[in-house]
Amino acid sequence: FYFRSKHRPFLLFVSLLHVHTPLITTEKFQGRSRHGLYGDNVEEMDWMVGKWLLDVIDKEGLKNTTFVYFASDHGGSLEAHRGTAQLGGWNGIYKGGKGMGGWEGGIRVPGIVRWPGVLPAGTVINELTSLMDIFPTVVHLAGGTVPQDRVIDGRTLLPLLRGTVQHSGHEFMFHYCGVFLHAVRWHQKDS
Repeated sequence: FYFRSKHRPFLLFVSLLHVHTPLITTEKFQGRSRHGLYGDNVEEMDWMVGKWLLDVIDKEGLKNTTFVYFASDHGGSLEAHRGTAQLGGWNGIYKGGKGMGGWEGGIRVPGIVRWPGVLPAGTVINELTSLMDIFPTVVHLAGGTVPQDRVIDGRTLLPLLRGTVQHSGHEFMFHYCGVFLHAVRWHQKDS
């Protein structure tokens, strides 16, 4: 990457094909994981994020001024099979996966944030957040304000990440598949 805008705010959005079916992995990573082709994909994606993104950000001197957010849009694809081998990942203790309505295995995914010098390393937050929160967070970081002429479902993550609040701004989180409501998560305020 060449950061021609590195001396002013910029947004870099990277969406990787990895860990989505069909699983395609370069020869260098095929067979490296004990978790099959899906594990090979995860290892290659990890290498790409490290070498292509984080190492370049560090080398360009942007580490302490760059907010990095890493997440998945859904859990593993449990319906993906080749013969008897399941190809689409593992969702741990959570039932369901991608495209399976409102089961937690499809919608509950971790988010990883990196911003050295601003956010403390190793902090774990067990609060309800959403990928919808990225928009108001980025707007806030850029010094703007979210549009006031419509409802914005997301909430800036910065107070939660900085520890100035202990609870997410979301009391309810609605999960739709298409136009149908499949799940609602309620986190009662002050509980």
